[in-house]
Parts: sequence; structure tokens; C-alpha cells
Amino acid sequence: MMAEDIFKIRSISQFHELVGLEKPKHPLISIIDVSKVKLDNKWLGKRFSSSLYTIALKDASCAFEYGRNHYDFNEGVMIFTGPDQVMKSNQEQPVTPINGWMIYFHPDLIRNTSLGAYIENYSFFSYDVHEALHLSDEEQTLVTDIMKMIRQEVKERIDNHSQRVIVSSLELLLNLCTRFYERQFNTRTAKNKDIVSQMESLLKDYYQSGKLAEIGQPSIQYCADELHLSPNYLSDLLKKETGRSAKDHINDFVVDKAKTLLLGSTDSIGEIAYSLGYNYPHYFSRFFKSKTGFTPQEYRIQN
Repeated sequence: MMAEDIFKIRSISQFHELVGLEKPKHPLISIIDVSKVKLDNKWLGKRFSSSLYTIALKDASCAFEYGRNHYDFNEGVMIFTGPDQVMKSNQEQPVTPINGWMIYFHPDLIRNTSLGAYIENYSFFSYDVHEALHLSDEEQTLVTDIMKMIRQEVKERIDNHSQRVIVSSLELLLNLCTRFYERQFNTRTAKNKDIVSQMESLLKDYYQSGKLAEIGQPSIQYCADELHLSPNYLSDLLKKETGRSAKDHINDFVVDKAKTLLLGSTDSIGEIAYSLGYNYPHYFSRFFKSKTGFTPQEYRIQN
């Protein structure tokens, strides 16, 4: 396999085989003791993606790469990944065992359940690793107790009730992690306010540089990349801090600029539309009315 290739893990069984574990007790979910994972040296430095969801708690130093970035954690953190995300086994992994656990589960486990219908709303599955959830000792104990309950169910009780019990336990775990992330946002208020200010400055610079007129509104991905965050984390952080998502911030900025141009210049509606990145003035008019309740012309006349 060439270094630039991405190795695809498609099942729980395939993952167990890859890391040297015995066959899984359940075909769609596995709970793994991280200290027992042994990856053959031939896989170090290779990139992986999987069809699985992962929830991991690691309470000792671990080093690895995610995307193009390297991370080294020295405290208990929870990391979440969704299907098709790419990770890399780092050659600088420590010789001493890493303590912790990982839950891997296939989307088929939650298909046709309430969790399956809702799981896309747990945006932290798309956070970057450096946006991991840092837990208190009490929180760490709580999530580990739920993990143990799931592990016991997988190990001893595969019956007609197993899937319901396992899925409801996963849902409880994820709901608690949503609460813990909200606590993390709250305890990092100063840093979060700085991100809000950076977002505002980014949008101003984008407009002043002429990019808005040249290439249109910035995407959430563009803003996130500029601020070194994942799109979901940026939007969640802004939502928590201001009540408005990243998309809301972008839209509000464009509306504010439109209002300024409508009242502070004699430019035509078409010229203003073009300066705000709209190739077709009627798209701009439709957008403006959806946000203000007025067409651009009505707003100009009434003000």
C-alpha cells in the first residue's frame, strides 16, 4: 500500500483483526481497552478511514495525527469521529501503554432508531481532535460507568432487548457529552469571546479586500479554516456565545453592509448586489427581504 493511500475499515471484525484483537462479541459494536491495542509497525504513518462511529476516552499521553495536524494530549480527553473521517497512526506513539477505552459502532446498529435519526445533530462527531472534550474526574467516572454498562450488555446479553438497551445507553452517553461540551464552552468564555471578535474582524477584512465582490459570501469552511477550527465547532461556539450560528454571522454581516450601502450611497440595487457578491440582483433582493422583511428598494425609500 502506498503511503498516500487511505486504508478503509468497513466492519468491526476488520478493525479487530487490524489491531490484533480476538473476534468481536457483537458484529456491530465493540468496546476496546486502548492499552491492549497493538498496531503492527507496517501501519505506522499510514492513513485510515472507517465506516464506523468512534467514541474514545484516553487518560494518558497519546500522540497522533488528524488531517494535517499533530496532537499530543497529557490528560483525559474524549474524542469523537464519524464515518469516513481520515486519521493517521503516528510513528511517535509512546512505548508505554495508553490507558482508556474506545467504543466503535457501525451505523447499522442505530439504523431505524431515534438515535439513528438524530445522530447528525451531535456536531462534535465532526470536531477536529484539538477540539476534544476535556473531562473532570467526576465526568470521566460517569461516562466510564455508562461504557461499562454497554460492555456488559454486549458481553453477556445478546437477546431481543440488547439493541434497544445498547442504543439507549449510547444515546445517554452522547447527551451527557453534549452537556459537558456546553460546560467546556462556558469555562472558556474569554477565549470564546476572542473567537467572536476574530470572526467579526475576518468578515470585515474579507469585505475590505474585495473578496465579497469577487467570489461571493465566505463559506463557513473558509471562516473555520482561517480561525483554525472545524466548521461545526466554530458554529457551535458562536451559537453558545452569541445565540447566532456561523451562517447567521455571515448573513448578518452581509445584511448590515447592504443597509449601509442602500442608505449611504446612490448606487443602484444592481450595483450594490454585485458589490456584495451577487451575480443576479434578484437573488440579492430575495435574500435581503428574507432577512429584513423589505425589498432593498422598500428599505431605501422608508429610511
